[in-house]
Amino acid sequence: MVILTAACSGGGKKRSSFDPSKVNFEVTYNSSLDNTLYPSFILGMANYNGKTESELFTIGITSPKRNSVVRIVLDSSKLNYITIIQMTLEDANTRYRITPLIKWKYDKLSMLKQPGMVDLTFTCYVNDEEVDVKNMRLNYRGVNECLLGLRDSANNYIDYRWLFAAYVNEEHPYLDVILEEILQQGIIDRFTGYQVNENYVNEQVFAIWYYLQSKGIHYSSITNTSRHSKKVNTQYIRFFDEVYKNKQANCIDACVFMASILKKIGIHTVIFIEPAHAYLGYYKDKKNKKMALLETTLAGNVNLASINDNGNPEQTARQLSRYRKYMKNDELQKYRSGLISAKKVKEIISRESFRRATNFDIERFKKNKHLYNDPQKNTYAMLDINELREKVQPIVRDIDFGK
Repeated sequence: MVILTAACSGGGKKRSSFDPSKVNFEVTYNSSLDNTLYPSFILGMANYNGKTESELFTIGITSPKRNSVVRIVLDSSKLNYITIIQMTLEDANTRYRITPLIKWKYDKLSMLKQPGMVDLTFTCYVNDEEVDVKNMRLNYRGVNECLLGLRDSANNYIDYRWLFAAYVNEEHPYLDVILEEILQQGIIDRFTGYQVNENYVNEQVFAIWYYLQSKGIHYSSITNTSRHSKKVNTQYIRFFDEVYKNKQANCIDACVFMASILKKIGIHTVIFIEPAHAYLGYYKDKKNKKMALLETTLAGNVNLASINDNGNPEQTARQLSRYRKYMKNDELQKYRSGLISAKKVKEIISRESFRRATNFDIERFKKNKHLYNDPQKNTYAMLDINELREKVQPIVRDIDFGK
């Protein structure tokens, strides 16, 4: 709250010397966003200094005289701290348009799970005199709701799927724990990014794949959002910690989860977006010439966590037999005969599922390759996570994995 002191006469409020109708103070919210705040957009773009297609608020004001000092105060709300914008308007009787930088409560925005409403109050002062007040009520969505695209005032469709990069979080504090757990599996002994060779790049990716299957992460197709808008398309995306804790992921959830780990270890990733589907790509070489593909949803076809290899060997054999299609005919028999361990069989199963996942999207990729960077085909997109980091930052949340 801002308290201004002013000289008073007869106990009444001092009348402003400026006519509000001539100052014509206005505050508008981007009409393309259908009167709704999207925390994912605010958080993902928090460090970006360039102009985006969707500036949120616009303030309009007409300077009543030369060198007028204008101060706009946005009161504190449950989503923002008090915000003060002040500037000198040099020309008289001139209309100015201002895009304010709002002091958001980022920690609050990052934890919003449900939609709601917020009331905002903007007060305009000219030369320290209060001239006008504008009130605005906006809806807001949960932070899991990601913009896909919207129609602007000219009915042009603007693609926002690049905001998926905000859900890739290579800075998550639990990643170091996960990487240590992956090394303990024994598939690889260290993470090196591109320092060894292409085969070892694939081994690092497979080690992560094996880890997902060992944790029992399975496919879940939740994508719907809570409220429908005729102007804005959105999709529900799970965060890194939600995939890990709940062991559920759809195609984009699994892509951003794996991309978070791969980016952490220095492997360059991209996400390919098609109508109603997404799959992962990663470069096998440091020069970004050789692309490998990975259908992340197929990881959920194998649940290694459901195989108990510490109990009755025959029971374990029955559990392993559920995945016969990922083994050669004699490999299960080798386990029954004691020639190989259950752990080795699980690795065989996982490697075969990984091989199939790396081949699953090849024909699709070849067929649609020319569409990914075609601005006229807004149903296709190739999201290069390294490039998008110049614009979009990870959404950081204060999550305790122990709860």
